Amino acid sequence: MQYNTNRIPAALSALALVSILAGCASPKHKAPVEDRPISGGARSSVPAPAPSPAPTTDTKPLPGAENAGKPGYYTVKQGDTLIRIALENGQNWRDLVKWNELENANRIEVGQVLRVVPPGIDAGAVSARPVASAKVESRPLDSKPAASAASSAQSPAASAPSTPAPAPAAAGGDDDLPWGWPASGPVTAGFDEARNKGLAFGGKAGDPVLAAADGRVVYAGSGLRGYGNLVIIKHNATYLTAYAHNQTLLVKEDQAVRKGQKIAEMGASDADQVKLHFEVRKQGKPIDPAKLLPAR
Repeated sequence: MQYNTNRIPAALSALALVSILAGCASPKHKAPVEDRPISGGARSSVPAPAPSPAPTTDTKPLPGAENAGKPGYYTVKQGDTLIRIALENGQNWRDLVKWNELENANRIEVGQVLRVVPPGIDAGAVSARPVASAKVESRPLDSKPAASAASSAQSPAASAPSTPAPAPAAAGGDDDLPWGWPASGPVTAGFDEARNKGLAFGGKAGDPVLAAADGRVVYAGSGLRGYGNLVIIKHNATYLTAYAHNQTLLVKEDQAVRKGQKIAEMGASDADQVKLHFEVRKQGKPIDPAKLLPAR
């Protein structure tokens, strides 16, 4: 038999090709895989998803957080100001600055817990009252409040102000204060704890506003929008009074005043008409002044 020698190389080439294809298809043989360096010398591979950020556990607690919910302490809420918290708890805002070692009277944070009773008093025996829902807007507190409406613009408190001397104590106890009328005009709006936390008196611009009892001025300025030019007098550990919407203030903070003394002139600051808004607060809680004032 004769073989066509010209076909042998072609046959061998075909056989070699079949062997190579069979070897590649065999599950026992896998093509080698090599990790190759990428820029920076790292090994190439399928990109891994970005790791989720680890939860932060180093959040610094707000000042006083360990006292949240305790009697004698108040947790700051949205919209609160130091003067408002002081008013609602029957205290001097300067005392709150000192008791809580505040560096800036205008900088308190939501969630911060403030002491609202003196350090020498057992806080467990005092119930801290919640701030009422009256809408107020803050303005900076000032260590030197304005004495008149013309100079009511205030700058932020730069440091913790000193605590004024205590208000004169009433003989016979805190509830035995001899009260007097704060204005001679007619009462135009009565007490309503939800809408009007005091009495409104009518009158003319410049009419005298009088201290309703002996005490010491703990605030004189315009730090609460809605009250205008405001005077707050602390009479003892139980009572304070507030006189709002004045056109001129005639007293300054830490000044002792006597019942019937002229402390301001009636006006319409932050009001739609001339009037005096007068509040009496017992341990921070607004009460009806008509129940304390003598008969005319």
